[in-house]
Amino acid sequence: VQLQASGGGLVQAGGSLRLSCATARIVFEGYSMAWWRQAPGNEREMIADISGRDITWYKDSVKDRFVISRDRDKNTVYLEMNSLKPEDTAVYYCNTVPPLPAGWGQGTLVTVSS
Repeated sequence: VQLQASGGGLVQAGGSLRLSCATARIVFEGYSMAWWRQAPGNEREMIADISGRDITWYKDSVKDRFVISRDRDKNTVYLEMNSLKPEDTAVYYCNTVPPLPAGWGQGTLVTVSS
């Protein structure tokens, strides 16, 4: 079941974006959900996750700037990104925790200009 992230775009440093990722209910209810990103030349890294009990975790580099949430009515996970920095430029993906091999979509590109 592929999970497709959306909502990326070009934003100036200090700006905000909200990413969305909808999936099937059976996936949404059965797993913790997470956001990953991959910057040019870097490996994909997990930056935030949310459990079925809404317990969240954030990578230090995004803590206090990004907020992960989930909407059970829409089977959707969100990533609210604030105070964006040029180093946040990357392709952003959503997937389950642990990630489903078939779950990697094309991602959504976030570009933060200085």
